[in-house]
Amino acid sequence: MKHSGYGRSSTRRLDATFAALANPTRRAILARLASGELSVTELAQPFSMSQPAISVHLKVLERAGLVSRGRDAQRRPVRVEPKPLEAATAWLEGYRNVLERNFRRLDAVLEEMQAAERTAPRRARARTTRRRSKQ
Repeated sequence: MKHSGYGRSSTRRLDATFAALANPTRRAILARLASGELSVTELAQPFSMSQPAISVHLKVLERAGLVSRGRDAQRRPVRVEPKPLEAATAWLEGYRNVLERNFRRLDAVLEEMQAAERTAPRRARARTTRRRSKQ
């Protein structure tokens, strides 16, 4: 499927987004941030890994543009940035639309085949009746 409007930089952003989302810990971090900003310490609490390990995941998410860090006095809250997710969703939506059109065409072909099957026995009986009446 060729996508118009996806230049080299858009492709790189999509690659970074999907690479970041490929890790379950990073997806879990995004899920936690969906309800609001959290500090790195708050983010690290439910995970059985060190805070530095969480920071490494956050750096990957930041490079992909999926999260950003603010400044609130001594606190540096982490928040979700929606644009890369919106771009990934739009990209996937393009494929969903193509697949949906293909399924609709397949459904139409199947319906035609089923209709032909339903009428085929009647045609065969009619041919047999005609042959018998000619004899």
